[in-house]
Amino acid sequence: MSHAVEEKFALTTSRGFTSWLARTGGSLAFTTYQAGKLFFIGLKPGGMHSVHERTFARCMGLGVSADARTLLLSSHYQLYRFDKVIPGDRVATDAVYVPRLSWITGDLDIHDVAFDNNGRPLFVNTLFSCLAAASEGASFKPLWHPSFISKLAPEDRCHLNGMAMWDGSPIYVTAVSCSDVADGWRDKRVDGGVVIDTSDSRCVLEGLSMPHSPRAYDGKLWLLNSGTGELGFVDFDANRFEAIAFCPGYARGLAFADGCAIVGLSLPRDNRAFQGLPLDAALKARNTEARCGLMIVDLKSGDTVAWVRLKGVVRELYDVAFLPGVRSPAAIGFKTDEIQRIISIDW
Repeated sequence: MSHAVEEKFALTTSRGFTSWLARTGGSLAFTTYQAGKLFFIGLKPGGMHSVHERTFARCMGLGVSADARTLLLSSHYQLYRFDKVIPGDRVATDAVYVPRLSWITGDLDIHDVAFDNNGRPLFVNTLFSCLAAASEGASFKPLWHPSFISKLAPEDRCHLNGMAMWDGSPIYVTAVSCSDVADGWRDKRVDGGVVIDTSDSRCVLEGLSMPHSPRAYDGKLWLLNSGTGELGFVDFDANRFEAIAFCPGYARGLAFADGCAIVGLSLPRDNRAFQGLPLDAALKARNTEARCGLMIVDLKSGDTVAWVRLKGVVRELYDVAFLPGVRSPAAIGFKTDEIQRIISIDW
C-alpha cells in the first residue's frame, strides 16, 4: 500500500534580509491562497526573523491601514477586518491582530482589497468584473465597472484583479483582457492585459501579459506584468510599461518600504491559465526555474537586495503588505480557543 508523502514547509532567507527588515522599522505579511495561510514575518528581540501563520480558507487580498492598526483580508466567501491590540504577556510579539468584523460576501473571487477614507472595505469583485464595497445587507455594493463590460454577471469576463489606491479612492485597475464574454480573458493572456483609469474608464496602457497588483508609490504607478515576469512602472508620457527587474516566478503581490519593492512570487500552476506565457521562455533564457517566495528590489538600481524563499506545501502567493512600525506581529484565528481570551475595551 502506498502512502502520500506530506510536503513539509520550509522558509529560508538571504543573509541580508533581517538587516533590511530592521532598517524598515516594520514587518511583512503575505497570503497564500492555495494553502490558505496568512503569514507574518518580523524580527525577534535578538534580531532573528520570526514567522507566524494563521489559517483562512483561500485567503487572497490583504489591505493595511496607513497606521497598520487595521488589516483587511479576503477569504473564500468572507471579508475579515482585524484590529491591532498590544499584548501584555507576549515578550516576542509587539502587536496581535484580532478578527473583529466579518462580511459574508459569498464566493466572489475577491482579489485586491483596501480601505477607503471612511474605513469602508473596497474590493475587486473579479467574478462580477467590477469594483465593489462591503454591504450591510447584501453580498456587495457595485461601485464601478469597465466601460466594455455590458452587464454585471457572475462570469469573470475580463479577470479584473488589481486596484491602485490614492487618497482613499481607487484610481487605476488592471485586467487580463477587455473581454465581455464569460471567461473570455483566457484567450488573451499573452498580450491582452490593460491598465484602466477609473475616472473615465480609459485604457491608459495595453499589450500587457496578465498584469497584477497596481500600486501608486513615490509619484509613479507600479505594477507586475506577471505573464512576462517583470516589475515596472507606467511611463504615461511614452505610453509604455517600463520594466526595472525580472521576477523569477509568477509575480503577484506588491508593497513598498525603504525605497524597495516587495514582490510576491509563485510557482506556475499546471493548467491552461499559466501555460504558454512569455515567462516560460524568460526563465529558460536565464537558465533558471520559477520559485515561490518574496524578492526585495531596489527601485533605483533594479537589483534584488534580499529575498525569502518558500518550499513545500506553499506554492502560490497572492498578496504582500508592509506593516510600518510593527516589529513582530501575530494574529488570532479560529482553529484554537485563543480568541475567547482576547478581550479589549472601547473606553
